[in-house]
This record gives sequence, structure tokens and C-alpha cells, in this order.
Amino acid sequence: MNEQRYAVPDITSCDREPIHIPGSIQPHGVLLVVEPASLRTVGEAGEVSRFIPAYSRGTEVSAFLSERLCQRLEGATTGKLTPLGRIDTPAGAADVVAYRSGAFLVLEFEPAEAEPVEAVPFLTTLDAASSRFERTTSVADLCREGAAIFRELTGYDRVMIYQFLDDDAGVVIAESTADGMSSFMNHHFPASDIPKQARALYLRNRSRVIPDVGYVPQPIRSDVDLTGLDLSDSTLRSVSPVHVQYLKNMGVAASASVSIVKDGILWGLIACHHSQPRSIPLATRTACQALSNALSRQIRSKEEAELYRERIRLRSQEDAVLAQLGSDGSLHDFFEKSGPAIAGLLTADGFAAAQGRDLFVFGKVPDKIDLRRIADHVRLPAARQPFASSSLSHQWPEAEAFREQVSGLLAVTMSTEVPTILMWFRAEQIEVVKWAGNPHKGVSLEPDATLQPRASFEAWTESVRGKAPPWSLAEVEAAGRIVRLMLEQRNNQRMRELNRELSTSLRENQSLLGQKDYLLKEVNHRVQNSLQLVSAFLRLQSRDAASQEVKATLDEAQKRLNAVALVHRRLYQDDSVEVIDLSRYIETLLIDMTQGMDASWQEQLDLDLAPILIATDKAVNVGLVLTELVINAQKYAYGGGAGPLGIKLEQHRGMLRLIVADRGKGKQNTGSGGFGSRMLQAIVERLGGHLDEEDNLPGLRVVLTAPIQTP
Repeated sequence: MNEQRYAVPDITSCDREPIHIPGSIQPHGVLLVVEPASLRTVGEAGEVSRFIPAYSRGTEVSAFLSERLCQRLEGATTGKLTPLGRIDTPAGAADVVAYRSGAFLVLEFEPAEAEPVEAVPFLTTLDAASSRFERTTSVADLCREGAAIFRELTGYDRVMIYQFLDDDAGVVIAESTADGMSSFMNHHFPASDIPKQARALYLRNRSRVIPDVGYVPQPIRSDVDLTGLDLSDSTLRSVSPVHVQYLKNMGVAASASVSIVKDGILWGLIACHHSQPRSIPLATRTACQALSNALSRQIRSKEEAELYRERIRLRSQEDAVLAQLGSDGSLHDFFEKSGPAIAGLLTADGFAAAQGRDLFVFGKVPDKIDLRRIADHVRLPAARQPFASSSLSHQWPEAEAFREQVSGLLAVTMSTEVPTILMWFRAEQIEVVKWAGNPHKGVSLEPDATLQPRASFEAWTESVRGKAPPWSLAEVEAAGRIVRLMLEQRNNQRMRELNRELSTSLRENQSLLGQKDYLLKEVNHRVQNSLQLVSAFLRLQSRDAASQEVKATLDEAQKRLNAVALVHRRLYQDDSVEVIDLSRYIETLLIDMTQGMDASWQEQLDLDLAPILIATDKAVNVGLVLTELVINAQKYAYGGGAGPLGIKLEQHRGMLRLIVADRGKGKQNTGSGGFGSRMLQAIVERLGGHLDEEDNLPGLRVVLTAPIQTP
């Protein structure tokens, strides 16, 4: 048999170490690699005979797993463990779990509790622990309670709640220890202690146990190439030798860790240390993961509650600050009056506002030249979203010159005609960081040197310069909100001013329009009087005329004049002097005309008039056309007598149609050169329309078609 064993490669860089494919496991359990199609083993690691005495490579899993456990294998997948159940072995009870890794199934066996865990008491214990989480009042109090609960559950000498910081370093924020154990409370650990690929594994596989840091790795043995077998989901995966040495240097004999994942992000770890070798069975690890999930939910809840309280506090202060803006004050006056309140709103040491060449300052700020440099630097970034930094000189080296006054900067650009940049400053606050050992010591600069962890974890302090207290999320939101509200209030103020100016202009325009209407009505009134006077002269002249032909001509002239006079009378009576309802005008015109005709004509008129609004000058012309057509019908349709006469007004899209139809003799050849005909032709041309004569069978139907609007 050509058996292959997979050894751990030399380590030269933590970030390059393939910790997910170590090629070996820890010896407290065994691992079997299974070919999924045949369910036969193709490789193993650890002392398999402890759990399966008659084992040989190629054995079917049904030889050592019951049918019920074999059925559960179907649910095994990549990315999570599938617990198959508990079995009895010569080494005692064992827990069996499964997962997929590439093309293979992987089974893992490890010792279980001597007696099965009773579900009800176990769940009651977990529920009581969750209730203790809920009764805490803050994140710090919650983590202290969490450390105590996890130490009670696991029995380890030291349990720490470790939180990751923005730069991937970490700090111990809560701790529970047995008597005689050293403390790491408030100690910082550099990001290199938990490299990037280790953090990724903590997010995927949320619990890890090292029962004995002095273990000898057990390599995976197989006849096939399992070099790249991924053990990311393994509970037995062998850990980095660098990490093993790290734990030994800390004086730790056994360790365990459980991930705290909040909103899909690795928030921190529950780190457990013991001075003697110690293991945690699968049931206890599962309980720890469940409690870790409850802890992360409570962390999120309490962080959100703290954020909400801070938002409420800031909102009340925002209202007090904005109340000083007033309705008529300028931004400059507002900054002069409210500078201390604006700075105090965000607990800033200084505040400045830059608008073009103008600069307003309050409190501890750099000189004006440096302020303008800062404003130019943040103007564009702060226009998109609030710019916040607690270590400005680290992000912008030029800020090193005024680091003492400005290490923290929060800036927002307000979109005024000339951009206004509002800036809050926090002075440098030298931070004394307590590290668990010197984080800079023992790091080899040689590219091929084997990494060695630091040997000492004695408290080591470091003074960090160029930093200020960080801006909270609520403070960043408040800065953006107060600038937005200031801009809205300023725009509202300008809108009120424009409305006042517009109202004044409207009143002046209305006054001018009133004067215009008055003058037009006065003119129309005078024209109306003149037309009535001329009409009276024509009527008197007609009475004295000796010739019937002259008398008829004067009567026609009077009717035409009445058509014009009627429009002016309407203009004098109505509110509108430019637009008139054509249907009402025609109806009134016909009433006036019939008063001068034989009484029998009044009974013969049939009116069908649709309301159409039309310009007054057009109404006069339409009235003259109608007058002429009615006069013609009176003279020729029925031989001088009365007869049916239909008058219809309708609208078709943008055109009007005036129809005058009789049931008389039809079209008469009366000559085409008379005054009436020439007048009709001129008026129709002025209207931009046309006049059509049709046979009404019997009688004559005359249709005037013209646009309603002036072309």
C-alpha cells in the first residue's frame, strides 16, 4: 500500500498560512474521509481503532453507523456541521458529525458525555442564561454577565469577551477568572494575533476547541491525493503551530473560542483559557453557540437602544440651536449668536464655518490659513456625505502641522450659492493603550524567516498621538441633519421673501388690471351711447323717408348697427371685457332683431346654441354675419312673410359652425354685387373662415365655419 501522509508546511507568514487545509487533526477524536457514491472510506486520521476496532480503509459506513444515522448523512453539506447522533464505542460514548468537503464526505468522532444530556433541564439552563442577558442595562454590563455565564457553562479558568476594533485589533472588554489567574481586562491585542484567514474561519465555523495545546498532530492517511482537503468545517482541525506556541507562551494548557457574530459581521470572540488540559463535549459547544447568538442579539439591541437615546438627546439640542436661527436672521448672524451651542451640540472643542472669503470661528481651532486648507480639503467629500475622522493626520499628512488643535474633524458642506462648509473640531487626546505584551517585538523583517509569536504577555503601555475621541454614528447623523434643516429653513425664509415680493407685484398688477377694465368699460359705455344715438337718428330718418326702398335700406343699417351695439352693451354689463359667451350674445341679438320684425317671426325661430367662449371682436363679426343672414331670410325665404327659421351654433374641435336654415323658396338669384354680399364676404375673410350655401330641401342652409381662436 502506497500510503500518503500530509505534513504541515513551514510557516513564514501568518496571512499566507493555509490554516483551513492543515493536513492533520487533533488526537482527541478521529476523522474518516468517505466517497459519497459508495459510502466507503478512502482515508482517515487519528487512532480510529479506539472508536471502530475492526476498521480498515474501504469499509462501508453502514458497518459502524446505524441505518438511522446513515440516513442523516444525506443532509450533510458544505458550510455547516450535520450532527448524526451518539454511538457507543469501546472508548465510551462518542458524538458523530458529518459535513461535505469538495468531492468527499467527512465523518468525525469525538468523546461525548458519559450520560446523555437531558433536554428539559438543559434547555431550562439556557433559558435562564438568556434571561440574565436581558436583565442587563448596557453593553458593558451584558458582556460582564456573559463572561460569568460562559465560565459557569464551560468550567474554564478564564473567560474573556474580546471585541474587534476598526483596525482589526482587539480589546478585552469583559472577563471572568478563577482565583490565581492573571487578568487581561482592557488589554489590547494587535490584528496580527488573529490574521485575516483566521477571522474568516471564525465567521464560518463558530466554535473551536483545543483540549491540550501539547497535542501531537495526527496526519490524514490515504491512498488518494487528499492534499487539498478543506477542514474549514471541522471540529478536530489541527491549528497553526504559531498559535499553539502563542498559547503556550501565555501559560495556557487548553483553550476554546466561540464567535460573536452581529449582522453577519464578526463582532468579537468568547475566548476561554484553562491551566490544565480540558475538553468541551459537542452538546456544551452547541449550547455555547446558542448562547452566543442570544448574546449577539442583546448586544445589537442594547447598542441600538444607546444609539436611540443619543439621537433623542441630540434632536432636543438641535431644536434649541435651530430656534436661534429665527425667520429673518442671516447665516452669519446665526453663527455669531449660536457658535457655542453648535460646537456643544457635538461635544466639539471648536467650530468653524467657511463661505467664500467669509470665515466664522469659535473655540479651539487652527489659524485661518489652516482653516481654509481644511475647508478646501473636505469641501467635495463633505458635499456627498458627512466627513468624519478621529485621526485626521493619519488620513491627511498635511494635518500633522495642526494635530494638537485638530485630530478629530466632522465636516458637512451646505449647498448654498457659495458652498458653506461647517466644521466641528476635536483636539488631540493622547491615548494610553495597554497591550498584552509588546505588539512590535519579535516580528522578523526577513522575508523567509519562520514566524514566532511574542513570548511575553506582560502589560505593555503605549502612548498614541494624533487621535481624538471618535464621532458616534448619532453625532455624524446630527451634523448632516442640522445642516439640512438649516438649509431648509434658509430656503423657506427666502421663499417667504419671494412670496411677499410676488404678493406685492400681484396687488399692483391687479390694480392696473382694474384700472384697465374700468377704462375699457368707460370707453364701451361712451361708444354704446354714441351707437344708440346713431340708431335713433336712423330710426327717425326711416320714418320720414318717402321711398320704401330708402326706408328698407335704413332699417337694415339700423339692424346692423344694433348687432354692434349689443356687443358693447354686453361688455359694459359683464365682468370680462375680452371674452364673451357667443351663445348668449346670439340669443340676445335675435331677441332685439325680432322686436323690429313682424310678431309672427318670434314663433318661427328655432334656436340650438352651444356655449362657446370667443373674443369680443370675433363676436361682433359673427353677430354681423348672423344679422345679414336673418335679414336675407326675412326678405327672400318666404316672399316677405314669416316662416320656420333654424339657427344652430356648434363647436367642432377648434372651429365654430353657425348654421342658418329656412324651409322657403331656396337660393334666389338676387345679384352678387349688393352691399350686404360685399359686407358678408369681407367679414368672413376677417374671421379667417368660409361661408357655404347648401340646398335644405326645401329652403336654403347657410353655414359659417370659422376658427374660435385667432389664427
